[in-house]
Amino acid sequence: MLFDEVITTYLDARRHEIRSHARSLYGYKRLYPHFAGRKITDIRRADVRDYIESRRVDGVKPATINRELDLLSAAINHARFEFELDIPNPVHKMSLKEPEGRVRWISRDESTRLIEASRLHARTPHLACFIQLALHTGCRKSELLTLEWKTVELNHGFFVLDPKNTKSAKRRTIPINDLAKHVLLEIREWNSENCPGTPWVFSTRQNRRITTFQNGFEAACKRAGIDDFRIHDLRHTCASWLVMQGVPLLAVKELLGHYSIEMTERYAHLAPDHVKNAVQLLLTFE
Repeated sequence: MLFDEVITTYLDARRHEIRSHARSLYGYKRLYPHFAGRKITDIRRADVRDYIESRRVDGVKPATINRELDLLSAAINHARFEFELDIPNPVHKMSLKEPEGRVRWISRDESTRLIEASRLHARTPHLACFIQLALHTGCRKSELLTLEWKTVELNHGFFVLDPKNTKSAKRRTIPINDLAKHVLLEIREWNSENCPGTPWVFSTRQNRRITTFQNGFEAACKRAGIDDFRIHDLRHTCASWLVMQGVPLLAVKELLGHYSIEMTERYAHLAPDHVKNAVQLLLTFE
């Protein structure tokens, strides 16, 4: 089988996973010029190393290269299973070491300034509501911007993220506190007046889904005097606040939808002293 067949067969099998499929298509476009037309059995580890080096020369980050290698590896494994091919996987254990992930969070006072700044001169409540929901649910930007009213249960205090819109491609139920509920009610009232019948929580007056807040968010950060803060850092802030309040890392992991507890452990250093010093209790055990 040719590389082209292996990749397209794998992509077709994952087409129903909308988010994953889009990411895979991006990786495919990067891999194609390097491996197109080659038999999958002719691809060696040296070829993979050449690909890695070419991407590094282009200034591509290790995390991005690893996602591309993951695609190639998964496609080969898929072909091995589906077509019972007895071939090695040349990508095995070729991943690059990635730097520790960024953890940037803001204080409660800074978040108040940011929300106030996001409402200044705003013609709609969307940005301020988005910021508050992100801070109080830990959801990713894409998860909130694809949220539909049919999955929101205000009376029962939760909303459901569709698997096609989560990074893990798994359904996730997000509990909402009183503030998040208030925010959703504010958006629903605005929607009923300006875009009745829209399926989207974050919707334009034309009933189209809002896809970005980038410019407005950057402007709000500037007005609030907050530097080096990105939209994704709202998620980091939620996790940091929870850990600082003594919430167990496992509970934070479940809320944020992390693949593994190792991802959540980035916030462990923020645990309050009574958690850090818990082992001292062993000294008094008899």
